[in-house]
Amino acid sequence: MTAAARFPNRRTPTPAAPAGGARGRPDLDQLTGLRSGKPSFYPEYRVNAERLKRVFLALERISAALVRTTEGSEALVRAVADAVADHLSADWVILGLIEGELPDAAPRHVVLGPDGVEWPDLCLVPERVRRHVALLAAGDGEGGHAPEQERRHLHVPIRLDGRTVGGFVAWTPPDREIDDTDHSVLRILAGQTASALQNCALLDRAERLHARSAAQAADLRSRNNELMATQQELGAARQREVLDNERHRIARELHDSVTQYALSAGMHIELCRSEIAGWAGSGDIAAGAAENVAEHLDTAKDLTRRAVEQLRSAIYALNDDDHGDKDLPSMLRRLSTVHMPDELRVEVTIGGTPVRLAPEHEQSLVRIAGEALFNSAMHASASRAVVRLAYRPGRIRLSVSDDGGASPDEIRRTLRAASARGPSGEHRGLVNMDARAREMGGTLRFRRSRIGGLQVQVDVPLGTPEEETS
Repeated sequence: MTAAARFPNRRTPTPAAPAGGARGRPDLDQLTGLRSGKPSFYPEYRVNAERLKRVFLALERISAALVRTTEGSEALVRAVADAVADHLSADWVILGLIEGELPDAAPRHVVLGPDGVEWPDLCLVPERVRRHVALLAAGDGEGGHAPEQERRHLHVPIRLDGRTVGGFVAWTPPDREIDDTDHSVLRILAGQTASALQNCALLDRAERLHARSAAQAADLRSRNNELMATQQELGAARQREVLDNERHRIARELHDSVTQYALSAGMHIELCRSEIAGWAGSGDIAAGAAENVAEHLDTAKDLTRRAVEQLRSAIYALNDDDHGDKDLPSMLRRLSTVHMPDELRVEVTIGGTPVRLAPEHEQSLVRIAGEALFNSAMHASASRAVVRLAYRPGRIRLSVSDDGGASPDEIRRTLRAASARGPSGEHRGLVNMDARAREMGGTLRFRRSRIGGLQVQVDVPLGTPEEETS
């Protein structure tokens, strides 16, 4: 209970009003102050209580509008316009921004009609409303109306950092006059709206910068991946160049040295056969002995011819520049036509969907197939061989079958014995085949083939090239 209520006969001095009248008072005093000690206190108290209640409702509407900042300037502008219309029970409300100010904010104006619905088409609104929208956009919306008009017509500028960036314009119905409380509420709303619009612009700019940074980061990742891929390709190309140079060097050495020696050996063998034939005709040596020697020389000549063929095939393969760019099925088909003697007929079949393996694994499988075919031709005297490459879920199987005379049990015993003796010159082909299979995580098996001879079978786990090289 105040002093005036407890002592009704005591006169309380009324504070002098500051210069400028009620409109010059701070907004907080204007909203909540009770500055009277007259006996008519209670009616004024009720008026102030109603005013305070209206202020609380207005501030609640303002808070509800300003929390729309994170939704963007469009949602904020419309929410603020709705808050003004609700507080004033207005017939018409305009919220407009000056052309060139807060350029990121949109829309530039909002017009609400008597039913609180937005009117996007300005051609349908009254001329006075349309004229005020233009005045706000031009920065000339400060009011300047007659006092009787200002009771139901309101202009409130929106200022930011000392400059006007927009404003509110409203018209109230005949039974709703605009008082000082309304001016204070809307000045508060205008100030908060300016800050909120600026925050919206900053947030929108930050989001655009973040999106641009994310796009640039993604572009940098893509470029980095491309650079790493290019570096890998350059490294692989350099490695292929070194290997090609080495293969060409070996091919020259084989052609200029080993092949020439083999051809010379064949020529000397032919000379020996001619001389032995002459001796047998003259009776210098027994005919049986001459035949035995001639038979051995024929065998030596045949082996020399095969050695020359093998050397020429190897030289051709080493000089083939496309050697490193083919896939495994192509290399196996090429192996069957270039590297093998004419007496061995080789068939190649591919099953399943081919999958790229690591280059060293493909080379190992080709070497295993080449060694198996060489053994079929040279040691098993086979006339036919079948190379089958089968791609299966999770693994790949390479098998080489022939119709020669090799025994699977004998081959297994030979491999065990050669592995137990350690590195030596005997049966190194079998040991190398087994070592290559183990290096790939696979297994090497020998069994009887369906065409009557030996089958060499290799099973290797199937993975992507990245998995195999990691």
